[in-house]
Amino acid sequence: MTEAILLVGGKGTRLRPLTVNTPKPMVPAAGVPFLTHQLARAKAAGVDHIVLATSYLAEVFEPYFGDGSRLGLHLEYVTEAEPLGTGGAIRNVAERLHSGPDDPVLIFNGDILTGLDIKALVHEHETTGADVSLHLSRVEDPRAYGLVPTDATGRVQAFLEKPQTPEEIVTDQINAGAYVFRRSVIDTIPTGRPVSVERETFPDLLASGAHLQGMVDSTYWLDLGTPQAFVRGSADLVLGRAPSPAVPGRCGDRLVLPTATVAPDAKLTGGTVVGDNARVGEGARIAGSTILSGAVIEPGAVITDSLIGKDAHIGARTILNGAVIGDGAHVGADNELQTGVRVWCEATLPAGSVRFSSDQ
Repeated sequence: MTEAILLVGGKGTRLRPLTVNTPKPMVPAAGVPFLTHQLARAKAAGVDHIVLATSYLAEVFEPYFGDGSRLGLHLEYVTEAEPLGTGGAIRNVAERLHSGPDDPVLIFNGDILTGLDIKALVHEHETTGADVSLHLSRVEDPRAYGLVPTDATGRVQAFLEKPQTPEEIVTDQINAGAYVFRRSVIDTIPTGRPVSVERETFPDLLASGAHLQGMVDSTYWLDLGTPQAFVRGSADLVLGRAPSPAVPGRCGDRLVLPTATVAPDAKLTGGTVVGDNARVGEGARIAGSTILSGAVIEPGAVITDSLIGKDAHIGARTILNGAVIGDGAHVGADNELQTGVRVWCEATLPAGSVRFSSDQ
């Protein structure tokens, strides 16, 4: 297998304000745009030609990655004039593929961090003679996902919407967002309109008697669709819990990029990342968080499981827990922002304006 399609057109609405200025796959995780990790893992699995299906902020991708030669890849870019959904996006880039009708084409979503054995999925596809093979993952609570039951040989039996009752939970196997298509199957997807592979393409193929094969691989898997998940994924990359050849440094408790400045007595733990030209002041304590390029963390700030946007400013002694601070925002000294808060890009919070405890 030498070809892949990477779906990177989503708006990333659940990640806002991180995605106001940056498409979701380009938000840095472990020091580099998240997409870098996916490209590097595809390259390591033997893929050399990747077509990126872009839409939202499409102009950002090519200036950064170019033709892919820096990564040892051949990259092409196709931009949707209107969002076409997962299936529509796949069909929209089909003319850029070089594969023959029976060749395998890897397809993966631009927001999944996974330790999937890509070569094993392709091998499963080829040895079973499947039309489409799906990466399936087992989860403890499958209620938030579409279920994919299989028979004893791994052949897919059905695609079930998110279960609403305990009786509907017939399996803990979910669609994990990576596929291998027989090239000719891609040409059967309708053109010129939005199509969902999950809700339309796969069920229609199953109904027509096509062979859909599921391969369960329950290594690391995380959907980075929410700020909390994105921060966790970045930390797991730094800690070495999630595999990637693209982490710019050794795995450990912290990753400080070369142009960042961190005070000697600042404490960085839990997979914290400090980006290019960011500054962390004296006595600051940062755990499991991502500090993007140019951000300033003043002395004594305490930041946990949070993401600080580009050029944002966090005031002295401010406490952040599970917070997302947008690009260029300014949070004054002595604030307390707790789980779930999102401060929008360029917003300003005056000193001591938000607290969850007394000022004593």
